[in-house]
Parts: sequence; structure tokens; C-alpha cells
Amino acid sequence: MFRHIITLVLFACLSLPTYADEVALKANHPDRHVVVKGDTLWGISGKFLKDPWQWPKVWKLNKSQIKNPHLIYPGDVVFLDMSSGKPQLKLLRETVTLQPGVIEEPLARDAIPTIPLNVIAPFLSQPLVIEKDQLNTSPRIIAGQDNRVVLSPGTRIYINQIDEGDKLAWFIYRPGGDLVDPDTKAILGIEATYLGDAKITKYGAPASGEVTKAKEEIFVKDRLVPRNDDVITNFVPHAPDAQITGRIIGIYGGLAEAGPNSIVSMSRGSAEGIEVGHVLAVNRFGRIIKDPEPPKETEEERLAKAEEKPKLKELNFDVSRDESGKAVLNFKKEPAVTSEPTLQPGMIKLPDERVGLVMVFRVFEHVSYGLVMQASLPINQHDVVTTP
Repeated sequence: MFRHIITLVLFACLSLPTYADEVALKANHPDRHVVVKGDTLWGISGKFLKDPWQWPKVWKLNKSQIKNPHLIYPGDVVFLDMSSGKPQLKLLRETVTLQPGVIEEPLARDAIPTIPLNVIAPFLSQPLVIEKDQLNTSPRIIAGQDNRVVLSPGTRIYINQIDEGDKLAWFIYRPGGDLVDPDTKAILGIEATYLGDAKITKYGAPASGEVTKAKEEIFVKDRLVPRNDDVITNFVPHAPDAQITGRIIGIYGGLAEAGPNSIVSMSRGSAEGIEVGHVLAVNRFGRIIKDPEPPKETEEERLAKAEEKPKLKELNFDVSRDESGKAVLNFKKEPAVTSEPTLQPGMIKLPDERVGLVMVFRVFEHVSYGLVMQASLPINQHDVVTTP
């Protein structure tokens, strides 16, 4: 007969003096929570913590553990221990002591994910952001079966060249629109439009393949990129170490506004310090309004305004000469203004408001993709994202 023993596994504890100003327990939090299938790390965190993204501080995870966190499984029990006078989060895990000669085959268990993976799955594996001119070297479809115009699943396709030893599974895509930074107007990359999947049946120049999946219509000249199944799905929500400020540059699913479980793209990536698991606050820029009761202008202010001479705009340019020696004026563009605007007399800027939280799940050089975890108001394109 098996004897079940509850083994206490202490992942870490919460120290109030250290984190009193940063981590707060949620009002009316439970004493314990039994992990069940369908739970997420964010959801469990939210049962105990006011700010779920502060989970690593409570469990004292270091940077390497954040990238490769301990796994939590259905059946585990997360509970709050007050026996020491300080709140401690602990994990109860059931183990089995076997009699000699007895072998037990444990049932396979999948660790709970951080966030709902079914929502972000297409964005984890499919290519999204490509560099300018990157498509020029990608394999391309040069013909379809029986001169078909639209290439559907099951259709044979011919590719200009895929060499022996390359992958069998490929994505089909075409370049989409430019991803532009709203502040600097710089092009951060080109967003690829995912069209479907293909499987190579014969290597060479040309190579043969078959369309195995089509999300949109596929045509000759569409491009192929190797399928990458090595994606990160096991990550822990945490705040960036440094101050980061960016903008939301896209909302997906044909939505004009984003809410919980919406996917958004942001104008910051690995080059700016963004990494998978980062949680960013979404802030709505405060409107500038006219003071309904502006202070009355004094006589001195009125006279000073009357005597003030209009200022000439300073032009920023240099002079060069063309091939004939004629002088040419080269006007320089004004840099983008990203600081607080200068308010005119009688105008007031309302405070910025936090309207939600976004967790990053995929990162490129200057662009990242995140899932909206919380939203008190609809999130709009060009809303500001910052370190919370």
C-alpha cells in the first residue's frame, strides 16, 4: 500500500522590509490555491499579489531563473504561510514513497503556462518582422500546379532554389506595411504577412513542394522562410531593470481598440533592452484643455504683450554647390519632439493615466509583441508604454 507524503518545497519567500514599498498582497487574498489545468502563472499571481507582474520578487527569482523558471504543475498547492510572522509563499507538492521492488510510472503532466498560449500561438512561431530587402534573398514560388493562379492546400508548387539539407517545413509570406516609430518617424522594420505553410518534396533548383496550409490566398512570387519550432513558451512576468518608454504601433485582429487578451506591437525591441516576459504599463497621454476660468491678464502683462515683437523662425540649412558651381540651399528637417509640449497661456495638460498592462512574448531588434493582460480603458494605437 502506497503511503503519500506531502513534501514542502520552498521556492522563496516574501520579505516585507525589503519589498514593502514595491510588493503588496492583494486584499482578501486566499490562504492557498490548488493549481488546476487551465491555470496560468499570471492568474495565480493575481490571486495573491496586487501586481501579478511582481511574481519574481516574491519568489526571489534571479535573471537565469526568470529565463528558465521552475515549473508549476496541476495538483501543486500554492499557499501563504504566516507562521514566521512574515508572509511567505510556499509550494506544496505531493510525492509518493514506494515499497521496495515497486515501480510507479507517473502520469505525464504539462506545466502551467505564464499566459494563455492558445491566444499567442500563431505569433510565437510565424515570422512577423523582417529587415528591409531581406526578402530579396528568400526562396520564392515561381510556378504552381497546372498554371494555377491561386495556390491552395494540396497544390504542388515550384520554388526557385532550395538546397539539399535545408528544412522540409517552411512558412509562406509576403512583405506587408512598414512599422514606423510615431515619435522619430524611423522605419523599425517591415511586417511580414503570414500566408500559410509549405512542405518541400524535392530539393534542387528549382525545388518542388506542396502547400499544406493557407490562411490567405497564395500566389507566384510569394516568399518562403524556414519554419522555426524552437520558440520560447516558458517565461515569467517581470519589470524591466531600466526605464523604457515606447509606443503601441499596432493592434491585431482587425480591432480599432485593444482590451484584455488583445495582441499589440510596440516600438521597442532587444536593441532598447526589451526581453521576453517584460511587463510594461500602458499610459494614455493627458489631453491639453483650455482653462475654463483662466486668470485675468494684468495691465503689465497686457502692455508687455503689446510691445513684444514677433520672432522670426530660425531656418536650419547649409549651403553646397552643384556640378555647375551654383549655390544650393540644403534645408535640414527638424528633429522629432518627444518631450512635454510647451503650453500656451490659459492651457492645461491633464495628467497621464495608466490604462493597462502588456506582457512581452516575442522580441525583434526594434519591435516587440505583447499580450494585453489588464485594461481599465480601451487601449489605442500610439498609447505610451513604460516601465511600470
